[in-house]
Amino acid sequence: MRFSIATLLSSRLVASPLASTRLARRAALLGLAGAAALMLNIGPLAAPAQAAPKKDFKVAWSIYVGWMPWGYAADHGIVKKWADKYGLKIDVVQFNDYVESINQYTAGAFDALTVTNMDALSVPAAGGVDTSAVIMGDFSNGNDAVILKGKDSLAAIKGQKVNLVEFSVSHYLLARALESVKLSERDVKVVNTSDADMVAAYKTKAVTAVVTWNPLVSEILAEKSAKNVFDSSKIPGEIMDLMVANTQTLTDNPDFGKALAGIWYETVTLMTAESEAGKAARAAMGKASGTDLAGFESQLKATKLFDKAADAVAFVKSPAVGTTMDRVRKFLFEKKLLGENAKSADAIGIALPDGKVLGDAKNVKLRFIDTYMALAADGKL
Repeated sequence: MRFSIATLLSSRLVASPLASTRLARRAALLGLAGAAALMLNIGPLAAPAQAAPKKDFKVAWSIYVGWMPWGYAADHGIVKKWADKYGLKIDVVQFNDYVESINQYTAGAFDALTVTNMDALSVPAAGGVDTSAVIMGDFSNGNDAVILKGKDSLAAIKGQKVNLVEFSVSHYLLARALESVKLSERDVKVVNTSDADMVAAYKTKAVTAVVTWNPLVSEILAEKSAKNVFDSSKIPGEIMDLMVANTQTLTDNPDFGKALAGIWYETVTLMTAESEAGKAARAAMGKASGTDLAGFESQLKATKLFDKAADAVAFVKSPAVGTTMDRVRKFLFEKKLLGENAKSADAIGIALPDGKVLGDAKNVKLRFIDTYMALAADGKL
């Protein structure tokens, strides 16, 4: 079944042990934001005017291994600690539907959001909301995979039907996988399949190839017939998981950005510690995401988590981010996900920390910044 705007907005994917970490994480499509604005009755897509200064902020997050620290921080007083430090109130809200969280952020109901680099560009940025990546949280390093039934060579995918969430990061991963063996999407047939149906679909005789993410990858690979023929560890750094915020909100309220950075680095320092407290934090995050400690730690191994601010700064300032976003914007343009008026991949400007801009410098809507991560790295929060 092809996802439509109406379908995505009318059906809510409920968290379950099977699809507990990514939910609909990858399925954000251009146009959802406008529909969300109508649903919320809060006006058009243009970035809302922000009162300066403001004291109350709302952060949206959804379940995924690299985003679990936000829920833990909210539940264990870390959010309040950093909000109090700057005289703020920060409400961290969990969504069981990733798409809905993007919709509501884009429509102006939230100040910040956990989102992938691709979805940040295809929905809020393409919808006209100037958005800044405050924190580079992690990148997928094996959590996303191309799986074939009974075949251990990627080249064997030629001529097969491939089940995946269309126009998602899984779709992007497929494109990159095909490139690696000198194939293209013309050599396969994409079958749009909900993440909630992916495991069941794989178990049917008709399905021979899938692209998905953890924990679905682990569930499918438990089948003797399943072979991982390409995963995100082969394109390190390309599937990024971010905490973004409305750019105008950050400009008017820099303390909000400082608080977000403080919350993140305190929490991930705790969760990665080889101590009883660190183990307890990981166990709590695993339980909250529908798995156990072992399951959560297994997913962490397939995730490059930026628990040190200096490492995140170095990554964001590296040429790799620009190279990746150039690929991503071209993929989105090819799939007509940069807006109906986009004449080329240059339609939306993407600003990088070195001052360079990919695309239209007069229409910058997505910004990769190191401002708040650098303050954390320098101990200046």
